[in-house]
Amino acid sequence: MTAFTQAVPAGAAFRMLVAETARDLFPGYFALVMATGVVSIACHLLGLRLVAVPLVGIAWAAYLVLWGLTLVRLVRFPRRIVEDLSNHQRAPGFFTLVAGTCVLGTQTAVVTGAQGVAAWLWYFGLGLWFVVMYAFFTAVTIRARKPTLAAGINGAWLIAAVATQSIVVLKGTLGAAAPPPPAVQFLCLAFFMIGSMLYLAIIPLIFYRLTFVRLSALDFGPPYWINMGAVAITTLAGSILLLRSTTWPLLADFVPFLRGFTLFFWAAATWWIPFLIALTLWRYLVRRETLRYEPTLWGMVFPLGMYTTGTLQLSRALDLPFLAVVPGVFIHLALLAWGLMFLGLLGRIGGTLLQACRRR
Repeated sequence: MTAFTQAVPAGAAFRMLVAETARDLFPGYFALVMATGVVSIACHLLGLRLVAVPLVGIAWAAYLVLWGLTLVRLVRFPRRIVEDLSNHQRAPGFFTLVAGTCVLGTQTAVVTGAQGVAAWLWYFGLGLWFVVMYAFFTAVTIRARKPTLAAGINGAWLIAAVATQSIVVLKGTLGAAAPPPPAVQFLCLAFFMIGSMLYLAIIPLIFYRLTFVRLSALDFGPPYWINMGAVAITTLAGSILLLRSTTWPLLADFVPFLRGFTLFFWAAATWWIPFLIALTLWRYLVRRETLRYEPTLWGMVFPLGMYTTGTLQLSRALDLPFLAVVPGVFIHLALLAWGLMFLGLLGRIGGTLLQACRRR
């Protein structure tokens, strides 16, 4: 950040701090909302209400602050947004606007029961999906100078699949009491398939990047945990559709397909976990990369929470009670990861404010 001049009034200094924060805002920062929301949902489903409820307030506070900064950025620094949108590394972060909105809506509906607010968030998330999805893929496709596969792709690209499935999860949650119109049922089924298509189209490129291109410690970052998070939320979306298949008439003919595909994605998510843990240990223990707070770390928390929730709902959808043991273990890992990241966030905010005060 640029230095503040001396004797700057407090109000002006605050506006300058907001502007500088908005200018450099990481597009994927809404992963904070995603991680907080899904951990809260998992806690609620496992009976940890004392943890789940406060996380609703934190998620909403983060969501509103991040939208405020995003709007400031849109008004004052539109060129920065355009540059980010055509950047293969940073642009996928914009999908967290969609996923964050829908995960927050699901959290609001599940934990607080505010169905009306959640319904508005679904419509908002659906609109954002069309804007971000086609703006992103158009921008990276028509870009004149494109990076190599090694420099251009990482796990963050799979947030496109996450955002798509988050639409299904939220609407499926809202459709528990009464089935939506057939057109909406069809939309949810189609979005489930689109999200599956996006994962299956992108993951081979990422797998090739990991296994055939030289990987440095800096190359393997937290976004690669979305490799698991994307199939975890696909598992959750499929499980919710299976749970709704008895009341959503349009889904009845697709139950065998949904059962097989949902289990397939859960198995894929489970396969990724030991591999990602091994690569994380390699980065921080073997290559001795310093572990410090960064916004992308929320991309590690979200998959842990989503795997917990997805596995729990899968056990219910397929009537496999022995699988319910897994969420009982993973919720502790998710809470630990969330707590450490939240402390890191508070430390970053405190450090920024302290630095701003010193510069005045």
